[in-house]
Amino acid sequence: MQTLQQQWFGNVRADILAGIVVGLALIPEALAFAFIVGVDPRVALYASFTIAVITAFVGGRPGLISAATGAMALVLVSLMADHGLEYVLAATILTGIIQLILGSLGVANLMRFIPNSVMLGFVNALGIMIFITQLPYLVGSGTMTYVFAIATLILVYAVPRFFTAIPAPLIAIVVMTAIALFSGVKLQSIGDLGTMPSSLPTFFFPDIPLNFETLKIILPYSLALSIVGLLESLLTSQVLDDMTDTPSNKNREARGQGIANFITGFFGGMAGCALIGQSVINIKSGGRGRLSTLTAGAFLMFLIIVLGDLVIKIPMPVLAGVMVMVAATTFNWGSFKFLRSAPRSESIVMLITVVMILYTHNLAIGVVIGVILSALFFVAKISRVSVTNEKGIYKIQGPLFFASTTKFIQAFDNINEKQIVIDFENSQLWDESAVGAILKVITKLESKGMAVTIRGLNSSSEQLYEKLL
Repeated sequence: MQTLQQQWFGNVRADILAGIVVGLALIPEALAFAFIVGVDPRVALYASFTIAVITAFVGGRPGLISAATGAMALVLVSLMADHGLEYVLAATILTGIIQLILGSLGVANLMRFIPNSVMLGFVNALGIMIFITQLPYLVGSGTMTYVFAIATLILVYAVPRFFTAIPAPLIAIVVMTAIALFSGVKLQSIGDLGTMPSSLPTFFFPDIPLNFETLKIILPYSLALSIVGLLESLLTSQVLDDMTDTPSNKNREARGQGIANFITGFFGGMAGCALIGQSVINIKSGGRGRLSTLTAGAFLMFLIIVLGDLVIKIPMPVLAGVMVMVAATTFNWGSFKFLRSAPRSESIVMLITVVMILYTHNLAIGVVIGVILSALFFVAKISRVSVTNEKGIYKIQGPLFFASTTKFIQAFDNINEKQIVIDFENSQLWDESAVGAILKVITKLESKGMAVTIRGLNSSSEQLYEKLL
């Protein structure tokens, strides 16, 4: 109870103010994601509202912001084009069910297999992607666009050095919007991106046939959405853990994402997950508790329904300036030192993770490739086995498994002794390939008339050897 009270009411003022900033920042992102999928802006805005509000209660990482995201939007593009909105909503509901099951099975425990080099690549790629996504609102839009963006950056950077009672991004948005309105400067605004809904989302069932054919259509998309969503959410949760030096329940976060997507589909929203940019804004603005996430979702609806006529006048260069600062703070600038000091293999893994994420615009693909590459480097590193001959006693040094058996077998190619001993005191048998390699060597040597003795196997190696003999 004390923990719950702390998560909700331990940081009330800062959480509410941070949530207001995030609520503002969610609008252009949601509209952009709606355009990516090809749906009405309401689909993304409703998703951002419902997912944020629900995860505030059932998520595992206080302060994390979940909503409609670009990663999920990219998966839904072809489904929307081929089958329409009702199937997008059905896929969202099924995504929630799959994520809830995976969360209950402890999928977050797999996080420990993601190396630090991949995490660095993930964070840096996100920082770069956040910056790149703001360029359309800045490049080629006139001198005043750059002036307002730069002025916003200066305010966001300078204000916290003199005043911290109100989050700097909120001050920058209010001040620069007021200047734009009173000066009459012509700038692209939120209203130019799309129309705002005028009512809250309502509950309804997607109008699709409930049969196996429908399941065949939506299941591949739902599986992809589940993996992408959980991966982005759990990695974002880890980033916030590191930023705030506090732990989080990642299996609960996985279940919470599932519950949120399941419910969202019944309220006309597309699938979503954690938003790294808005989550960082929340943390940087002082948001730490669940109240900040709830405020972000609730204030989003308040903005578009009650203050919609005012919100549509907020200049995009101002919001872009805020997001550029987020990109700069998200990027891990210590990575340049990491590249110089870390082992070459880890530096390569980090760089390839960044490149793949930026190339595919898919966080899941980039991270999975990074993990696989890191695993391959690791296997190559530990698969070094050596065989030394001391008066007929062949001592094996290093682990024996599928990646090291070839060198082990080759070490016995040119032996002409009548009797030899293979000593495994400094080795370990890890798999069937290891036992198979030993048996192959024994068979080859005995066919030449040699007597072979195996010794030095530890208990687990001997157990495996006897089992597969």
